Amino acid sequence: MARMRYDALLAKVRNLAPEERDLLDSPYTISNELYAALRAVPHDVGGQPDTPQPYLEKEEEEWEMNTYLTCECLAWRGGWNAEMRRRAENDLGATLYFGMPYYARWITVAARFLVDQGLITTDELSAKIDEVRTRLEASR
Repeated sequence: MARMRYDALLAKVRNLAPEERDLLDSPYTISNELYAALRAVPHDVGGQPDTPQPYLEKEEEEWEMNTYLTCECLAWRGGWNAEMRRRAENDLGATLYFGMPYYARWITVAARFLVDQGLITTDELSAKIDEVRTRLEASR
């Protein structure tokens, strides 16, 4: 009887989920292909197939250096560390991770961190973005 109630509850919970997935009962019963898919995470790009890319020397732009300094100040003040930043970048998902420039990922996760910690609100962040955008457009 308890098992039937549990199964009914589990069926209801599955209907609430964004998408239904196959349950994995043990890491020893999955296929090699599924194992490889589960291990493919955005930050583990070393060794994954890709086409050769030329190395291009590039100096950091002002916004990139400002991003770096902002993130370093957050670390210096004890807000986070490099590993927390890297983990937050990985949590962006493959589409955003690979779709953004290096320092754009940094500033995105820094903004998310500040909002998540309650240090700024999304309204304050939006207002500051609008202020900077207006200032940049006026200087062009």
